[in-house]
Amino acid sequence: MEKTYLAIDLGAESGRAILGRLLDGKLSTEEVHRFPNRTETSGGRLRWDLPALMEQVHRGIAEAAARNGGRLDGIAVDSWGVDYGLLDERGELIENPAHYRDEAHSGEVDRITGSIISREELFSRTGVQLIDFNTLFQLTAQKRLAPETLSKARRLLHIGDLVAYLLGGRPASELTIASTSQLLDSRDRTWDLELAKKAGLPTDIFGELVEPGTVTGELKPDIALEAGLGGPCPIIAVASHDTAAAVASCPAAEPGGWAYLSSGTWSLLGIETPAPVISTDALERGFTNEAGAAGKNRFLAIITGLWLVQECRRQWAGEGLDADYDELTLLAEEAPPARSFIDPDDPIFASPGDMPRRVRDACSASSQPGPETRGDILRCILESLARKYASVVRAASEFSPGTIERLHVIGGGSRNSLLNRLTARELGMPLVAGPVEATAKGNILLQAMATGELADLEELRQVSAASTELVHYEPGESP
Repeated sequence: MEKTYLAIDLGAESGRAILGRLLDGKLSTEEVHRFPNRTETSGGRLRWDLPALMEQVHRGIAEAAARNGGRLDGIAVDSWGVDYGLLDERGELIENPAHYRDEAHSGEVDRITGSIISREELFSRTGVQLIDFNTLFQLTAQKRLAPETLSKARRLLHIGDLVAYLLGGRPASELTIASTSQLLDSRDRTWDLELAKKAGLPTDIFGELVEPGTVTGELKPDIALEAGLGGPCPIIAVASHDTAAAVASCPAAEPGGWAYLSSGTWSLLGIETPAPVISTDALERGFTNEAGAAGKNRFLAIITGLWLVQECRRQWAGEGLDADYDELTLLAEEAPPARSFIDPDDPIFASPGDMPRRVRDACSASSQPGPETRGDILRCILESLARKYASVVRAASEFSPGTIERLHVIGGGSRNSLLNRLTARELGMPLVAGPVEATAKGNILLQAMATGELADLEELRQVSAASTELVHYEPGESP
């Protein structure tokens, strides 16, 4: 009997529970539950509603058990990076985790680099781009604003690891998601406790680090019983960081150098390198280093992505102009080529709000004509993203161990054919789109690697390529 795995894939907008199994060298998947990821405002802070999230995760496990005869051979959780929960001495969550878009840590990079450690030293130690929402800066903001909470903490777990712990895993930090924290030593990927101490943080909250593919426990008996499972189910720490899981599944089975773009709320664009790149040049160009599966280093830029479109959609829905993403893409398709362009990473776009107005204001501030219609605004956003992607690929090529010959676009944004065509045109190189559910597929395939069904990352990517209907775009295609 083939093994069946469950991926709990948690994103900033929504979560998914997806079953997967290998058969004849291909992966088949089935989404059994999808749910919104809700936030709350508590104590003046924007937070994730973790009890609501766990309720949905339990429901997803129950749905999976029902679809597979009460049996699962593994469960793994992945999530976005940087955000974390704190456990007290009883192993209980002290408070709901703060949201990376909460404004309490705004300006924290400047505060820390202006008083404790220079930007250059911090980058050389951690290899991570300096962003206010990184775990290090969230923690220093928490120490400044709510020191009593931090004093109660005995363990820090990032969201994916926290959910796995609440399901029955031991309180371990998986390497790929821990590497988003700006608290790992770039040389040996261990906790930089000296840095934590220098920042005034308690060092005992940083616990065991585990490699992707580590079994950390079994599903708690009460959760298993409630879900209708007939036997024990391992909790596997795969690549707990969603981007690391997605890149693991990148179907780069053909020869030749490649870059990847994990396209969603954020655009994570980069290459794989044998070791972190921690030069001053990499810092100044805005690159970061994060751990990947199978010992890989992901050298990438973190770009504001389809968040811009998501916020436009939310604003228009509030004005009575609701539309799904396919309808919005059609509006952009029908609009004339953009006359104005924005920098997607301008801080003006970072927080929730009236994004259409902000796009117009940004264009006006740079003496460009402001887009008026919804289609014009969307076209401006998509063409600006395509330009940004091309610029980053060209910059990354200067650090690449080989020539970049194609771009693999994975994740939900890979369905946006207009953005893909625009990007291929700006790049001047082929673009390969798919898989859409790259993170969940990577999660499941890494579980299969952990249990011995797949030998290594190369075989994993061959299976991913064989299991995905890839769409190819050439630079000469008309957008």
